[in-house]
Amino acid sequence: MLSVFKRARKSLGAIGAATAALILAACVPSAGPVGSGGTPSGNVQVALLVPSGSGQASDELLARSLQNAARMAIADLGGAKIDLRVYNTAGRPAQAAAMASQAVAEGAQIILGPVFAQEANAAGVAVAGSGVNVLAFSNNTDIAGNNVFVMGPTFDNTARRLASFALRQGKSKIMIVHDRNTAGELGRAAIERGVGAAGGSVVATGSYDFSQQGVTSAAPGIAAGAKSSGAQAIFLTADTAGALPLISQLLADNGLTSNAAQFVGLTRWDIPAATLGLPGVQGGWFALPDPALYAQYQNRYQSSFNEAPHPISGLAYDGIAAIGALMGKAGAGPISKQALTQGAGFVGVNGIFRLRGDGTNERGLAVAQIRGGRAVVIDAAPRSFAGAGF
Repeated sequence: MLSVFKRARKSLGAIGAATAALILAACVPSAGPVGSGGTPSGNVQVALLVPSGSGQASDELLARSLQNAARMAIADLGGAKIDLRVYNTAGRPAQAAAMASQAVAEGAQIILGPVFAQEANAAGVAVAGSGVNVLAFSNNTDIAGNNVFVMGPTFDNTARRLASFALRQGKSKIMIVHDRNTAGELGRAAIERGVGAAGGSVVATGSYDFSQQGVTSAAPGIAAGAKSSGAQAIFLTADTAGALPLISQLLADNGLTSNAAQFVGLTRWDIPAATLGLPGVQGGWFALPDPALYAQYQNRYQSSFNEAPHPISGLAYDGIAAIGALMGKAGAGPISKQALTQGAGFVGVNGIFRLRGDGTNERGLAVAQIRGGRAVVIDAAPRSFAGAGF
């Protein structure tokens, strides 16, 4: 899918209902800002924009999880004075713009959030003249640039990591298999860029209409094209909420598995965990944040708040971690774009990351393989930007 911050499409496989529980729903109107969650005399004032007030239970869970993660990060900074103020956007662009403007008027030096791409774009536009930057919890690079940074893992970042790893394993001839929709086309383009940057070649491309009949009809031709092209790896854009369960199985039924040509996934294949048991994805590779670091975060969050963290809540922690690392450079005004894009990057619960001048990001990702229904890390996430994959 284009973003984890959009309504889930109906799955073409058997696990779609389980996956949909992890996907954020669309939003409806609601209220304004809530009280400060930090120290009123803080040295750096941070506005956290969350989707609370939409009337959607999933948005309330997400809003709570983002706030909890941000406050956990503040506590971990050990004495750093951050004045965290939380504003409810109801997931609506107009409300997000109004809340961003209000936050800046009240002294915010940087904005964390909002979640959904359209509201993040609206918030950025609303405060562009103030010099305040927006660290959005989106992975949609269409909104990146000017004063808006996307914090979520991007297609390009993932494609570069996996393509580079594939070439190091001797798999330089890549076939791309994608959905014929916006997300699939964007994924295809990202894979092409990633393969080119790694020094490989795209030897074939296969696609299918995003429907059960479309996948079923296209699978035999895709399998035949992979074999005739000599592709050593099949890079799929499909996600677990969409075509992955069906396309992986049908390719296997047509004699194409990771034993014949390595399957590589542009999206996470371990969420939900039920995906790991699908026959068609066995042996496949995908990228994910440093699992050891994230497991520590999950355990600490569960212990502190008696519930599991939302899958994207770590982005709020990462945002506070970056702000904390820059506090020595922060003055009375907005935290500058130059400071945010320092080359050394930052470390958060998802591992190392850095923000780029174009509003996108780079994250240190691990590569995992599905073996016997489990995700096994086969190439660890780098711990610095001089490490593997960069």
